[in-house]
Amino acid sequence: MVLHSFFFPTPTLLPNKLIFRNNSRVILNQKKCPLSEERPHFSCSALKPTSQNRILRRDLGLLLGLTSVSLTWPFSVTLAEEELKMASFVDEINAYSYLYPVEFPSKKFVFKWVESRRPERYSSAAPLSPDARLRIVSERVDIIDNLIISVMIGPPNTTFIKSKDKSEWTAKDVADSVLSDKSALRVTSSQRLAESSVLDTHSGEIDGEPYWYYEYLVRKSPTKTAQDSNIFRHYLASTAERDGYLYSVSASTLSPQWKKIGPFLQKTVSSFRLASPTENYVPPYKDPWRFW
Repeated sequence: MVLHSFFFPTPTLLPNKLIFRNNSRVILNQKKCPLSEERPHFSCSALKPTSQNRILRRDLGLLLGLTSVSLTWPFSVTLAEEELKMASFVDEINAYSYLYPVEFPSKKFVFKWVESRRPERYSSAAPLSPDARLRIVSERVDIIDNLIISVMIGPPNTTFIKSKDKSEWTAKDVADSVLSDKSALRVTSSQRLAESSVLDTHSGEIDGEPYWYYEYLVRKSPTKTAQDSNIFRHYLASTAERDGYLYSVSASTLSPQWKKIGPFLQKTVSSFRLASPTENYVPPYKDPWRFW
């Protein structure tokens, strides 16, 4: 059985090309962006992938036990035929926004989101590792359905990102930078990175700014209800840079739910935008000593 990666952010938030071991096209009915032109940070301009990386050979054994996604994208076609109800989330403290799903009417499915971490400034946010470089500035969870949407901010890891010119950064380098700082364990960056398997990476440009996209697995079960050794947490993520810091959104669920929930999470991650700062914006470098 072959696992097919399916993370393809486009302005319509629907896949337009399969790039993981298959180049066949899937034609879908697309709708215009429902958002007002008064919200320019939710741009409907086309994304043009500029780079992509395929799965590493060392991860093949890990992936064989995971649920595959059909090349025909049956669930995505359903999403194209019917309106998925989404809500907008805007964090003015850190100046970003994204959409998240709230209801899928035909399936009578309602998401049960709880805001586990309200937006807060970088200096007071919860660290993801002992060095406190990468921090969660907001998070919402659906405990019943094992869903998590997190926004993290942190400086680039110079082990993977050596140039200050972000036009030279690859999506794989950005993914490795973020994942190497994402661990609560007292281990090295390489050990933290080894906890994850990157399935796919590529980049695009929105309103003249680069965005890097990646899909990955975490080799451990996050809940008591998932004890099987073949159960992993499946993530989609997007990262952008501002003021010398990486802003990343990640959306995840357990691997058995991926075929059903993955397209919803794709919509969320594809909608992530850095917004124009307002008077409420607090840059990450401001008052690093302040924790309230």
